[in-house]
Amino acid sequence: MSTSSAPSRHTAQSKDIEARLEQSADHLAKARREVGKVIFGQDLVVDRIFTTLLSGGHVLLIGVPGLAKTMMVDTVAQVLGLSAGRIQCTPDLMPADILGSEVLEEDEKGKRHFRFIKGPVFTQFLMADEINRASPRTQSALLQAMQEGTVTVSGHKYDLPVPFHVMATQNPIEQEGTYPLPEAQLDRFLMQIDVDYPDAQAERDIVLATTTNQNIKLEKIFKKDELLQTQALVRDMPVGESVVDAILKTVRRARPGKDAPQVVQQYVTWPPGPRASQALMLAVRARALLEGRAAPSTDDVRDLALPVLKHRMALNYQARADGVTIEDVVAQLTEDL
Repeated sequence: MSTSSAPSRHTAQSKDIEARLEQSADHLAKARREVGKVIFGQDLVVDRIFTTLLSGGHVLLIGVPGLAKTMMVDTVAQVLGLSAGRIQCTPDLMPADILGSEVLEEDEKGKRHFRFIKGPVFTQFLMADEINRASPRTQSALLQAMQEGTVTVSGHKYDLPVPFHVMATQNPIEQEGTYPLPEAQLDRFLMQIDVDYPDAQAERDIVLATTTNQNIKLEKIFKKDELLQTQALVRDMPVGESVVDAILKTVRRARPGKDAPQVVQQYVTWPPGPRASQALMLAVRARALLEGRAAPSTDDVRDLALPVLKHRMALNYQARADGVTIEDVVAQLTEDL
């Protein structure tokens, strides 16, 4: 009896996951269409933001000003039913400006006490604009929040809203007056997404859509609990051994050693750690769900290796002299998957 019941339980679980996958994929397709009403010509960027959020991670956006990065946060948050906040990072920004601070108050009886006033980090989708303009001390204030979902102020720990995601932006051109993000903080971002200029047709659509009095009303597709369930579903999604092997092969070969390609041994100074493998595993699952598939493939590993690894690797001066980029290195790591 126990032998026959085990396969039936397994079948029932598989059918349940398939039904949940189908329902979530339908919701996500609607969400993407809603975002497309406002954001033009950035389909790949939007898809990768969705992939990161479904994975439960944080996004690092690299792009020049004026490419609708702030609008992306507001639009995605509205469609996914999340509360959104924004911090404009500047050199004089202090940790308390992000986390909040305690103020001394006096009640009606004259008794004094401290009251904690929450900072802008207490939201579900936080945009940290031009994060590399903030000082290292202020950047590190986000570290605990991004990793643990909590902040500590004056020895007291406060839980952040659930879910909690950070989307930080950096300007790739203007480096004067900036503080490069430390490796420990870069590793907290699941993906680095490069935002490029829209093509001619998309820019035409932008000009026509944003210079009229017409207001586009967006529909909220997800509720908070539905998004949390979808994020849990990503972790329940089955992954084939070939995909696991492809992830481990890609990340481990990016570390200088006897099994690494010549390009890695010659040019890589800072290789990715195990967190890169974890991020890639979640990202390929989320991408499969976003595209309505029941399981990821090695194509997902190949396509997502660059945004997952790019900010987790550094090349030496010899690479710059020889014109070798991280894109070239990752392309070699994934060419035989």
